Amino acid sequence: MKLLQQQIRIESEFSGLRLDQALQRLLPDFSRSVIQNWIKSDFIQLNRQACQPKQKVYTGDLIDLDIPFVAKISDLPEKIEFNIIHEDAEFFIIDKPANLVVHPAAGHEKGTLVNGLLDIDPKLEQLPRAGIVHRLDKDTTGVMVVARTLQAHASLVDKLQQRLVKREYIAITQGVVTAGRTIETEIARHPVNRKKMSVQNQGKHAVTHFQVAEKFPHHTFVNVQLETGRTHQIRVHLSHIRYPLLGDPLYGGRFRLPMGVDPELGEMMRNFGRQALHARYLSFEHPKTKEPCRFEAAIPKDFQKMLDGLRASVQADDSKTQ
Repeated sequence: MKLLQQQIRIESEFSGLRLDQALQRLLPDFSRSVIQNWIKSDFIQLNRQACQPKQKVYTGDLIDLDIPFVAKISDLPEKIEFNIIHEDAEFFIIDKPANLVVHPAAGHEKGTLVNGLLDIDPKLEQLPRAGIVHRLDKDTTGVMVVARTLQAHASLVDKLQQRLVKREYIAITQGVVTAGRTIETEIARHPVNRKKMSVQNQGKHAVTHFQVAEKFPHHTFVNVQLETGRTHQIRVHLSHIRYPLLGDPLYGGRFRLPMGVDPELGEMMRNFGRQALHARYLSFEHPKTKEPCRFEAAIPKDFQKMLDGLRASVQADDSKTQ
């Protein structure tokens, strides 16, 4: 029989809760009634002793799980190419490449990040969503954290909900943005095109901050910080203020070259093939040591090449006017 075997040390955010309440937050894919049945069946011990669902837990308490377990993930391990920036016993930090779907879904049943993670660490099969606590779109590149224990997963999900995980992106927009700003709207599924999200009064609250890093004749290089993490949030928000991302096939409209653009740069834009969005930095409190952590994913080659092309075009224009 397959078992979920895990030892969890109660952290301060769970102190004072009933045992079943704490475990429900740690095991979000299972109902409290299921968890209560596990406790009553002696599959769970508190501080190495039999326990009851209503018992309070406190900082430093140890919970031992030894549960007959049907895995939540049925996907097969596969060799998938991506870089691991950092790993320890609690989490992986990965650098997700473009053209990689995070979760298996219709049309993408294999070849996903989840398949690759299960190949590296089969124990992730026991965790909700194979340890993934946030996601990037298929063609967005950059840094992601993947939990390796239930405790790390619960801690990171909780910090995301409290907006204590800082996510910083870089992007190239179509159009010249005059100045940075904060965009605050509600976002929901598009009422007609179900592949898209859109700004709507009845959606979920979303907040995006951005600053102008560099201006070009027809584009802008921006730094972006997410305060919330809605689906396609950056892409929707920048499109909403009429500065969609360069290369965005879903929110950027029909591809058009700017008037007078250098032919070489125009060809580069035509062949870019994805939204110009990269998750560059990720910072949070380590779920076990409580030390501050900050990780960086290097700018990918195609993004850097596009930036270099935009800069070279500006220099060429300047030399013509001198």
